[in-house]
Amino acid sequence: MKKLPIGIQSFEELRSAGYLYVDKTREIEQLTRSHIVFLSRPRRFGKSLLVSTLGELYMGNKSLFEGLYIYDKWDWTQQYPVIRIDWTGIEHGSREEMERSMLSYLKRQATLNEITLVSEYASDCFAELLESLHRKKGNKVVVLIDEYDKPILDAIGKTEAAGIRAFLQKFYVVLKGADDHLKFVFMTGVTKVAKVSIFSALNSLDDITLDEGYASICGYTQEELERDFSEYIDNTAIRLEMTREDLLAKIRKWYDGYSWDGKTSVYNPFSTLPFFKRNEFSNYWFETGTPTFLINRLKKSGLAKTVLEPVIVDSSAFDSYDPDALDDVPLLFQTGYLTVKNKEMTDGDYLYTLEVPNLEVRESLMRHLLNAFTTYPMSKMSHLGREMLQQIRNYDVEGLTNNLRKMLAGVPYTLQPEDHATEDAGEARYHIIFQVWMTLLGFNIQSEKLTDSGRMDAVLLQGEVAIVAELKYHATTKLETLLDQAIAQIREKRYYEPFLDKKVILLGLAFGGNEVACRIEPLK
Repeated sequence: MKKLPIGIQSFEELRSAGYLYVDKTREIEQLTRSHIVFLSRPRRFGKSLLVSTLGELYMGNKSLFEGLYIYDKWDWTQQYPVIRIDWTGIEHGSREEMERSMLSYLKRQATLNEITLVSEYASDCFAELLESLHRKKGNKVVVLIDEYDKPILDAIGKTEAAGIRAFLQKFYVVLKGADDHLKFVFMTGVTKVAKVSIFSALNSLDDITLDEGYASICGYTQEELERDFSEYIDNTAIRLEMTREDLLAKIRKWYDGYSWDGKTSVYNPFSTLPFFKRNEFSNYWFETGTPTFLINRLKKSGLAKTVLEPVIVDSSAFDSYDPDALDDVPLLFQTGYLTVKNKEMTDGDYLYTLEVPNLEVRESLMRHLLNAFTTYPMSKMSHLGREMLQQIRNYDVEGLTNNLRKMLAGVPYTLQPEDHATEDAGEARYHIIFQVWMTLLGFNIQSEKLTDSGRMDAVLLQGEVAIVAELKYHATTKLETLLDQAIAQIREKRYYEPFLDKKVILLGLAFGGNEVACRIEPLK
């Protein structure tokens, strides 16, 4: 079996050392027909490898592409000078630091090409280098910019932010004036940032982020996974004592689900590769850098609801991202915590349904939310989940109520509804807490599932059992009255009808102040 390219971002190293490579050169060949291109993808999603591949292609390193789609479709007689700028390697703590670091980098590139730069500022040197390379080499220049937005994102909330953006504005606008010297420009990043002139200055820029023709340019499709990782799949199935089909279904549930067109679904490479190395389902991508500020924002009931349930937005949500006024939904989408599950035309505009992509992201978000919503020990969750499921199956009201009280006792008072909270506001807050609990307890929860007769609070699907749940909150109404209302609503609205092929259990939950009660009934 070929080696797994874990942590390999160099196309030359990957191909020369015999690592496994999922051929993306069909999309790359199409990409090179454009002039100036922008692609947004979440962190650790293969953007740097894509940039490296483009660099080797334009430099004419033919041997690296042998056996790939593009091999007999590229003019290898032409070699182009390539400038690759990776902002992870450029110091960007302040405008002055960026100026020094970028100036040093550009002068090193000039020296390698036997060019002397005379300008004193990085932006002027950039323009000088582009023109000089074109004149010296005879072919126009290819510019590849990796993580173009990293300095901006790293500066969010810092006093240096304005100076950093001002430097980037001046630096990137050079590309507009140097168009006569440019063969191809490709920029990647996590976000499409507003207030940076690159997007307004480059009129011919092609943003392919949501273009269905490039939906699989990063990540692995189902076909690619089963074809290129076939031996790993077979070996892992043996190791985990699973059938190939069951293993594929579980891998899909954990790591598939990312989409930018609502049609093509891809696996997260940063999670898929270590899974095949370790043969263990775990949260590989999520745990490598989820920003604290994002988790803090998730504590808000409105944003928590966004990651628990689908959200529908129009195309304006993807236009740009303002670092001075963070908009939650575009931020969650561009950083990979939400993805496009459906896209449809309505009244002349596309509407996008965004959801959490897969189990890895959902479970990880739930764990972080649980830490925000309760102090109940995470280590006891698995046992508690099995116990509560058995209590529901056995119609053990007393046991389930006691466990719910344990969990409710751990909810910080700052997150519980105030005594004067409206019924809707209180119910919404407890609904989120309930969803987080149930997800982490191991339930396959479908929240607020729409039926012909209304919208149920939740259905908990567990094997052959469907637990249809309705939640009620009121600060002063008796809990027994709330439970009567909850069970009556399930029966009157016939929320259980989609699940009549299973054993249906009705679960009513009532919250009032700091008290909780439940009722469990069979469907008769």
